[in-house]
Amino acid sequence: MSAPLLDVRNITMQFGGLKAVESLSFQVQKGQLAGLIGPNGAGKTTVFNMLTGVYTPTSGEVAFESKKISGLKPFEISSHGLTRTFQNIRLFKDLTVLENVLIANHQHVKYTWTDALFLTEAFRVEETKLVNRAKDILNIFGLSNKFNERSANLPYGEQRKLEIVRALMTEPKMILLDEPAAGMNHSETHSLMELIAKIRKEFNLTVLLIEHDMKLVMGICEQIFVLDHGVKIEDGAPEKIKTSKKVIEAYLGVDADESH
Repeated sequence: MSAPLLDVRNITMQFGGLKAVESLSFQVQKGQLAGLIGPNGAGKTTVFNMLTGVYTPTSGEVAFESKKISGLKPFEISSHGLTRTFQNIRLFKDLTVLENVLIANHQHVKYTWTDALFLTEAFRVEETKLVNRAKDILNIFGLSNKFNERSANLPYGEQRKLEIVRALMTEPKMILLDEPAAGMNHSETHSLMELIAKIRKEFNLTVLLIEHDMKLVMGICEQIFVLDHGVKIEDGAPEKIKTSKKVIEAYLGVDADESH
């Protein structure tokens, strides 16, 4: 088997005397769609923060494409091709939908600041390409009629989609989705599940998602990692996770045999 795209090696995150995540290791292969699940407070978002440079692990390291990325700043990790969305929506509320998407691609533009200042031909050509690409991705997410609308005016479900579009504009190799279906109804969640599967194939992406909706996780993930109190208690295919006594105990708070 080839080297994993993402290799998490014994990472620990300690805040004072509290270990939010302890000695966590897992691997995600290129092209895989994986899930990170666990009860509230299990440490899932803390893991994402360590993977993307918001936190530097207290110990252990993270490698992406066999290169150490733990300790790098978030924008440096993004430039390597690893990007994310957030549990709490972080759009620029006063900017339009299209502006929110375009602003995410600044690290890939080929024109210089002088080109931008003097509106040169190089600037105009590059900007046209970016706008067309942004519109193409927005169209995939059903937002083609919202280009000039303020992002704050979008329904909640569409704001969630816009965050994913913005992440895709960074041209990632891997995307981390932090509760992408949070606040969505059943129909919106089903639609999102289909979209995640579609963009994974269309953009040749590797995906790791945090999600509380078990139907979504079991429906699209090939590999699932389960955290409880910052420790990995199980990993494997959905069929294994569904029947794991450790997972049932973590979610129900009782011995698996007593839950029947």
